Amino acid sequence: QLQACGGGLVQAGGSLRLSCAASGSTFSRHAMGWFRQAPRKEREFVAAISRGGSSTDYLDSVKGRFTISRDNAKNTLYLQMNSLKPEDTAVYYCAAKYGPGLSYEYDYWGQGTQVTVSS
Repeated sequence: QLQACGGGLVQAGGSLRLSCAASGSTFSRHAMGWFRQAPRKEREFVAAISRGGSSTDYLDSVKGRFTISRDNAKNTLYLQMNSLKPEDTAVYYCAAKYGPGLSYEYDYWGQGTQVTVSS
């Protein structure tokens, strides 16, 4: 089970840190990712991280602003979001897939946390 939190309302240029807590004992065996879905748009990939944290990937529009990380000892995934823009407004979801490397298709999904960036 995945539980995302940390969303909120922030002004453009501000920062937020999303967290995703995973239950169970196999978090470190799962590749993890963040996705987002804005109103009237399809869900899109934001960032991915391998199970050990050594490999990451990002949506081009968030590169240099967002950082994905994980703490396997705490069973927690993070997304540090800096220099936020109004176009980052969306519901953000964390996701997990068992196995090595990066993944862009996932088996398990959290419930989402709302991020709203005002201009």
